[in-house]
Amino acid sequence: MRDQLILLPGWAFGPAALQPLCEALTELVPDLDVVIEPLPELEDADAWLEELDQRLPNESWLGGWSLGGMLAAELAARRVDTCRGLITIASNPCFRARPQWPEAMAADIFDAFHEAFRLDPEETLKRFRLLCSRGGYDPRTLARQLEVSQSASAPAVLNAGLQLLADLDGRGALHGYFGPQLHLFADGDALVPAAACDALRRWMPGVEAELLAGASHALPLERADDVASAIAAFIKGQME
Repeated sequence: MRDQLILLPGWAFGPAALQPLCEALTELVPDLDVVIEPLPELEDADAWLEELDQRLPNESWLGGWSLGGMLAAELAARRVDTCRGLITIASNPCFRARPQWPEAMAADIFDAFHEAFRLDPEETLKRFRLLCSRGGYDPRTLARQLEVSQSASAPAVLNAGLQLLADLDGRGALHGYFGPQLHLFADGDALVPAAACDALRRWMPGVEAELLAGASHALPLERADDVASAIAAFIKGQME
C-alpha cells in the first residue's frame, strides 16, 4: 500500500495553490500518493476540525500551508498513532501574536485586517494576495498566480477561517504529537515572521525546522521544487 500525504491549503486559497508542489512531490517520490484536500466550507469555525477529522483518512502524513498547516497539526495531535507524520509550510503555531508567542502577526494588525475583511472582502483579499507575495523573487507575477488560485468560498466561510487564525494556539498540538515533524518557513514572509522558525527550534528542539532564503509566504507556490525536495528528503528519511 502506498504512503499518502494529505495537503491542506492556506486561508482563502483552493487546492490549485498547492498543485505545483503536488506535481513536484510526485516526481521526486513516485511511491507517495499526494492528495490536496480543500478546507471546510463551514461558517462555524468550531466545526472545521471535526469535519476534517471525519473526511480525511487515517494512516496518512498530514501537511498544510499556513492555516492548513495549523489545522494539520491539530489533527495530528488528535490522531496521534494514526498520523504518519506532520509537515507544515509557512505556518506559525500562533498566527496572531500573544504574550507567550510574540513571534507572530501583531494582534492590532490582525484585528484591523479582520475588520477590513468584514467591511470589504474583495478589496481585503486583494491586499492579502499582495502580502502573500511580498518578499518573493517576483511579487507581481506571484500575486497574479495567487489570484487564479483563490478560493471561491463565501465571505462567511472565509470569516470563519480568519477566526481560526485568530484563535488557534497550536503549541499544545505540536507538543502533544510525538511523530516526526517538519516545519518550513520563509525568510521574506510578510505574514509569518522568520523569527518563528528559531522560536520553534528553541521551544521544541527535537523537531526539524528550516528557513528558506529569498521566499515569501506563498512558499509552496513560489518555491515548489525546493519545498518538495525538503519534504521528500524528510519523508524518505523516516521510511529508512
